[in-house]
Amino acid sequence: MQMRKGMILMPSTVYFAGRRAKSHRESLVRKVDRLFDRVGAAKLIEKNSLVAVKLHFGERGGSTYIHPVLVRRVVDKIKSAGGKPFLCDTNTLYAGGRNNAPDHLETALQHGFAYATVGAPVLIADGLRGRDYHAVKIKGKHFSEVQIASAVVEADAMVVLSHVKGHMITGFGGAIKNLGMGCGNRSGKQKMHSALKPVIKGEHCRRCGACLRWCLAKAITLNEGSGAMINPELCTGCGECIISCTHGAVQVQWRSAVMEVVERMDEYALGALAGKEQKTVFFNFLLNIVPDCDCCAWSDAPVVPDIGILASTDAVAIDQASVDLINAQTGIAASALKKNLKPGEDKFDALHPESDYHTMLSYAEEIGLGSRSYQLVEIKPSRRQKK
Repeated sequence: MQMRKGMILMPSTVYFAGRRAKSHRESLVRKVDRLFDRVGAAKLIEKNSLVAVKLHFGERGGSTYIHPVLVRRVVDKIKSAGGKPFLCDTNTLYAGGRNNAPDHLETALQHGFAYATVGAPVLIADGLRGRDYHAVKIKGKHFSEVQIASAVVEADAMVVLSHVKGHMITGFGGAIKNLGMGCGNRSGKQKMHSALKPVIKGEHCRRCGACLRWCLAKAITLNEGSGAMINPELCTGCGECIISCTHGAVQVQWRSAVMEVVERMDEYALGALAGKEQKTVFFNFLLNIVPDCDCCAWSDAPVVPDIGILASTDAVAIDQASVDLINAQTGIAASALKKNLKPGEDKFDALHPESDYHTMLSYAEEIGLGSRSYQLVEIKPSRRQKK
């Protein structure tokens, strides 16, 4: 639900299905079905319309992406409503298993997103090398035009499936990040990241070469004496060197850079929704809530217990509700949190103190993506279903 600037924002409805199943033996598959019905997703889908199911197929080595069996339920519900679904994501800015369509498709297949499992074709939304996009006009602080993947723009409706987790730049990854960073083409991603210009502190560099392997721009060189060095003229600001370095050698002018990145990402999310404001529904999966993005080639231990699944037509409200539900949990000490954070303590600020998800949410509301005010409605099975 997009809100225009200056409007009085009414609370948006966010539907919630808890993770527990023992009391009434209801599977996650069934919870997805009922959330789809309660959020009114079928009403947004016209007969024979092309429906983009936007998700993240996971990076090779990781395992915390949304389970294909749950994705299949969304696909089946879209088909029942008369739509023609396809699964999609965009190519990455960094090197890895998803920076071109053939590698990206192979990664998706390796992770179980084959037609036999999910019941829908997989498309890489910005084409073979990330050059397929439409220029979408917006009114933002940083952009008047954004580059959105062609398949996203040309789709008639969209269902956004987001695995909620932490993130070293945005602090928190949910529906807004999936929309903004996830629907921009590769050069659009570079424009979003352009404020990030990391440097390497030589005294901390172990000369392991991990940052070189993840730098698609080939902006990093490894010198015998001084260690790794970044050429700022070649650097795209993708941030993968920061993630790949486990020794704290890569550093950024964080606060100013991060605030600009999240605002730019919000504006891309606005462009991704353009023309489909009343034709998009969001599902946030609060399962396997790990500290880092699914773009990492590993999956760390969850930082809080599994919570459940949310659904809404408002990207801002569903992300705000996700943050609130996670922060209401007791942190898991045997995780990246390293201590039992109490209910009410901010898990994402503790994980990524230099990131800024607060700005991401507030600026998204400011530019009209949705409302941070929400009403949480828990859906429970009927007595017949309990039996």
